[in-house]
Amino acid sequence: MNAFSRLVVALCVMFPGLTPAQAATLTEDFSTDPLTRGWSTFGNSNLFQWDRMNQNLRVTWDSSQTNSYFHLPLGTILSRSDDFAVSFDLSFSDYVSGTNPNKPYTFQAAIGFLNLAQATLTNFCRGAGVNATYGPKNLVEFNFFPAFDIFLPTVAQAIVATNNSWLYNHDNLLEMPPGQAFRVTMNYTAATRSLTTTVTNNGVQYGPAQVITVPTNFDFRLSSFSISSYSELRADGSILAHGAVDNISIIVPPPPVMNLRGSFSNGFWRAQFLSRSNWLYTLERTADLQAWTNSAVPITGNATNLVLLDTNPPASRAWYRVRAAKP
Repeated sequence: MNAFSRLVVALCVMFPGLTPAQAATLTEDFSTDPLTRGWSTFGNSNLFQWDRMNQNLRVTWDSSQTNSYFHLPLGTILSRSDDFAVSFDLSFSDYVSGTNPNKPYTFQAAIGFLNLAQATLTNFCRGAGVNATYGPKNLVEFNFFPAFDIFLPTVAQAIVATNNSWLYNHDNLLEMPPGQAFRVTMNYTAATRSLTTTVTNNGVQYGPAQVITVPTNFDFRLSSFSISSYSELRADGSILAHGAVDNISIIVPPPPVMNLRGSFSNGFWRAQFLSRSNWLYTLERTADLQAWTNSAVPITGNATNLVLLDTNPPASRAWYRVRAAKP
């Protein structure tokens, strides 16, 4: 028997926590139930309700509950080297801070990007701030903090790195009055490593544009877009807010593996696909779909066609997969 008849080959793509996206632009107008089209909930699902009549998502930000997310996988992993953007409509029906007498300060209503694998850990506490054990990691998000005591309301943007380092801009000390509609746009540009957030009200810019510049030693890894109701655990503030989110538009890079093809070449199995730079690709092999081993050394993507070759195939059948990882 020759190698062509000995090997039974199935090829798949593997990158942990990701679902391959069909396009680099993801839109959501809530005209139909989003849970049938890739969206999922984590935590208290009652905080997120699709409004069939008004075609939007009704959201409750309740810090007395556990961390809860209405989230969508991006089909890729975002880092400081990627261009990405999001815009959405946001309106509040009501909000109040300091709802927990033991946590009398303000807390945020949050929408943005996160790393779902980390955000669902039991020690992920958004209100812990800079904290090696409980502090959050891998966030790029928009925040609104209602006023409390003598402190003004705050429209803010925040970035949290893979090591829990923080960057934020909270200079927009404006209210987001209930009943008014706002359009929020966040745009990250890799060339300048800058995140710019603008808010408009009835088509007119509302407050100054807010900019964060990411240092060269600061990075993040984001896998999902999320409307996030964070727990007040280990925070000094609390919130209860109700509102609606609509007309979401997310722009992300294409997935790390595209146009994947598998074939034999001179008796050896190879995978060929369109790769992306700043990604690391490994061809993996298994004989039982349980234990996977590397069948070739990892190769850095080149933003064009990449070939991964198994030069030492087994004598019996094998299955292959391509693993894409963000270094």
